[in-house]
Amino acid sequence: MQLEQHFTQAWAKQSGWLNLLRPLSGLYGLIIQCRRYLYAQDILKSYRAPVPVMIIGNITVGGSGKTPLIIELVNFLQYFGLNVAVISRGYGGQGPFPRLVDDDDTPDSVGDEPLLIVQQTGVLMAVGPNRQQAIELILQDTKPDLILSDDGLQHLALQRDLEWIVLDVDRGLGNQQLLPAGFLREPVNRLDSATVIEHGKSGSSDLTMQLESNALQPLIAQSNSKFNTKPPSPSAGIQVHAVAGIGRPQRFFQSLKELGFELIEHIFPDHYDYLPSDLEFEDDLPIITTAKDAVKIQQFADMLAEKSVWVLPVQAQLSTGCYELLLQQLKDLNIAIPQ
Repeated sequence: MQLEQHFTQAWAKQSGWLNLLRPLSGLYGLIIQCRRYLYAQDILKSYRAPVPVMIIGNITVGGSGKTPLIIELVNFLQYFGLNVAVISRGYGGQGPFPRLVDDDDTPDSVGDEPLLIVQQTGVLMAVGPNRQQAIELILQDTKPDLILSDDGLQHLALQRDLEWIVLDVDRGLGNQQLLPAGFLREPVNRLDSATVIEHGKSGSSDLTMQLESNALQPLIAQSNSKFNTKPPSPSAGIQVHAVAGIGRPQRFFQSLKELGFELIEHIFPDHYDYLPSDLEFEDDLPIITTAKDAVKIQQFADMLAEKSVWVLPVQAQLSTGCYELLLQQLKDLNIAIPQ
């Protein structure tokens, strides 16, 4: 078992041995406070972009639904005629950085989540560990009304105008301990200084998000235009291989169960670099994976042409309060919504 999975299971069970790590969590918390103080006193320098910046982040380790939220916000803002751009660290990409993301890039170069965002929205997006350089690369092309930052909540070198934190309320905050004794990147009180979007069925505020599953899509049709017919999708009640290399695979598995499938679960690390052999099973059962994993797998989709490989797309469904608040926040930033 990989170390990442070992800790993930321990956090989920709130294993007693995690208490032995609390001194390390205390040290981690002290480092967080020191960094914030140094930036607040301008001892460590931060960058102020010439356009408003909105951070979409979380305070926990593991998937919270940021990417579907960003895709929905980009589509929403574009619908209203706003010129929006996105930046990201490009986790998993090898660069060179900074660089703009094109929809025919590979996840090895720009990262899987940035590629998915661009493929689904067509938004102008720049990736690179240095967010200032990423923004300046965008500004060479256009001056957007708003820049969305995929993650970067803890990247204090970038000043921001808005912060939205996605909180997985079904998972909760565990033992509410910082890393490594718990799965918090920042203390719980960090939620008090940002807009919190509750993701999950148990959300109780006016600002909530759900992920709604769309119809299954064949992987091969997404990768090769010569396939202009859509084969019949797997039917509810049959057994399938469920393949996931995301932060919260159990959410994906639950969605498939709710659709009526019987699962053989295959869990890979988040941002996993797939090989064709990873999908070589000893039977001909259909394979269903996530849209994020499909970005990686579609690179060798032709090698899987004899297999039935499917993608389960999801779409973020936000409460009315989220849209109303966003429009008000944009108005407060003097961002005019085209009529």
